[in-house]
Amino acid sequence: MGALALVDNARGLELVRRTVAKDCEPAEFDTFIHICRAVGLDPLRRQIYAFVFGKDNPSNRRLSVVTAIDGYRAIAERTGNYRPDDRAPRIEYSDDAKDTSKNPLGIVRAEVTVYKHAHGQWFPVTGEAYWDEYAPIIETGDGGSEWVDSGYKYPAGHPKAGKPKMKKVPIGDVTEALDPQKPNWRKMARVMIAKCAEAQAIRRAWPDDFSGLEVEEEIDRRSSIELSASELADEGASAKRFELIGGANALTVDWCDGEPLAREPVGVFGDKVLAFISQHKSEDPDRVRAFHNRNAAALKEYWAKDKSGALELKKAFEAIDHLEAAE
Repeated sequence: MGALALVDNARGLELVRRTVAKDCEPAEFDTFIHICRAVGLDPLRRQIYAFVFGKDNPSNRRLSVVTAIDGYRAIAERTGNYRPDDRAPRIEYSDDAKDTSKNPLGIVRAEVTVYKHAHGQWFPVTGEAYWDEYAPIIETGDGGSEWVDSGYKYPAGHPKAGKPKMKKVPIGDVTEALDPQKPNWRKMARVMIAKCAEAQAIRRAWPDDFSGLEVEEEIDRRSSIELSASELADEGASAKRFELIGGANALTVDWCDGEPLAREPVGVFGDKVLAFISQHKSEDPDRVRAFHNRNAAALKEYWAKDKSGALELKKAFEAIDHLEAAE
C-alpha cells in the first residue's frame, strides 16, 4: 500500500489532522485532503502542508496549501505534456527600484516560461512575478516595537474569547525592510522571485491540477504582514513543522518505485541517488534512465545547490551508457 493511501483511512486522517493540519477547521481539513489526493502529494511524508492565516479573525481566515517549487515541477511532469524552458528566468532590474533595505538588487519583476504540449505542438505559457507583490516587506521602528490593542476581541469559542487582540506596531521613525526571518529573499533574491513566476506559469498552464496549491515563496509576504500576536507566538512551531517539508533545502524525488513523491534533504540527496544507481545499474539500467528523466527538475536544482555532488551524479549516469556500449 502506498503511503498516500493512509489519508484514506480513519487512523491516517486523524494523524494528519493532529500534525501537519492541526490548525484546520473541518471544512478546511476536507479541502486540504482533497488537494493532497488530487496532486498525489503525501502530508505524512512531509511533501505538502496546510497553513491557516487569520486564525484569530474569522473574517480574514484563509487556508493556504503549500508545497515546494520542485513539487510543482514534479506534478507538472506527471501530466506528460510539460517541458521546462531551456532559458534562465528573465529578471528585470531598475536603478530606481534599488533599496538596500527592501530591494538590494533593484529587481522589478521575473518572467519564467514553461511549455505545454497540445494538439501536436508545444505552446509557451509565461508567468511573471513583481518584487513589490511578493517580497516579504515589514515595517520596523528605530525604537523597536510594541504590542497594542487592535480594537478587536477574540470570538466566542476561541480559547481567549472576549479578550482583546493585540497587534505589533513599530516605535519611533518607521522604515520598511525585508523580513529578517526570511533571509533567502536577501541572499537569493533572483531565485526567490523566479520561483514565484514559475509557479504562476505552471498554474496558468494546468489550472485544474494546481487549483488551491501554492509554493512556499508565494506565502512569504502574507505570513510576514498578516500574523496577529497569538499567531506570531505560534509561528515558531509552524515554521518548525514547515521545515519538516524540507523547504528550500530539500528536493522532491520520484524513486520510480510506485510510491508517492518523496522529499529528500539536499545533504543526503546525492548519496541516495548514487546508491540507487549502484543498486540498479547492472540489473535494470532502464530504471536508472527513467529516474534521470523523471527527476530532471530535481537534478537541475541539485546542480545549483551542490555542484560537486551534481558532477558525481552526472558521471554516474553517463557511466550507465558507457557500460552498455562496452557490452
